[in-house]
Amino acid sequence: MQSPFDITIGNIDYAVFPEGEDKYVIFKDGIEYVHIQKDTELQWIKLDPETETPLFESDEEINNIGKEIMAYVPEEDEDEDDLAEDFPEEN
Repeated sequence: MQSPFDITIGNIDYAVFPEGEDKYVIFKDGIEYVHIQKDTELQWIKLDPETETPLFESDEEINNIGKEIMAYVPEEDEDEDDLAEDFPEEN
């Protein structure tokens, strides 16, 4: 599973915690903000905080967060690079 990561939209920082199955928990300013799920590449759905059922209402902020999630490219893990040096490929 993908590790948590941060995104910034405008001057707002969000922490993104993947939960699998295209579901994410979003924190805004260090506080749990919303649960979202990918519907399509351009459309994201907010989930009800109590029941986790989809709320089918268009929300520009949620779609912008989803767009940034899709654009996110994880940085290479330095620990993996170190491990590769410890165990070079055999020829």
